Order: sequence, then C-alpha cells, then structure tokens
Amino acid sequence: MADHTADRRRHLSDEQILKHINDLEAEERGLRAQISAGRLTPESEQSRLAAIEVELDQYWDLLRQRRAKASAHQNPDEAEVRSPAQVEGYQG
Repeated sequence: MADHTADRRRHLSDEQILKHINDLEAEERGLRAQISAGRLTPESEQSRLAAIEVELDQYWDLLRQRRAKASAHQNPDEAEVRSPAQVEGYQG
C-alpha cells in the first residue's frame, strides 16, 4: 500500500503538490488552534500533528526534487518520494 501511495505522489504536478501542502498546513493550523482554544488536548492530536509534519516534509522534498530535475533539463516526473527517515534526517 505504501508503494501505491508513493507512486501516486510521484506523478503529481507541482500545482497538485502545492495544493496538498496548503491543505496539510491548513489542517495543522486548525489542529493547533483547537489545542490553543482548549477544545483538544495536545496528547489527543499529537500523532496526527506528527504525521502532518512528516508528510509536509516529504511533499516539500518532492517539490524540491521536481524543480531541481526541471532546472537540470531532466524529467521532473522521475522524482521520487523519499522515506520519512530520509527526509526527517536532513539537517538543513
């Protein structure tokens, strides 16, 4: 199943990737606002927030890969989603 998800993400356009990033960021802001307002406990949404953060990192990484390939006159559709461990291991 994870391979199918990765394959689906690989064939998204830059615009689709950016839309998904915006959707994830909106969800993250909404969860944090609910926590701040006391409607949710940080513990109750901690795993979802962590998952959103990892997925955001993966999508930003995928977008950077696509743009780098396009700049190098390569096919951006060859960019691949990297594992959470790989993406989260970046030190900037």
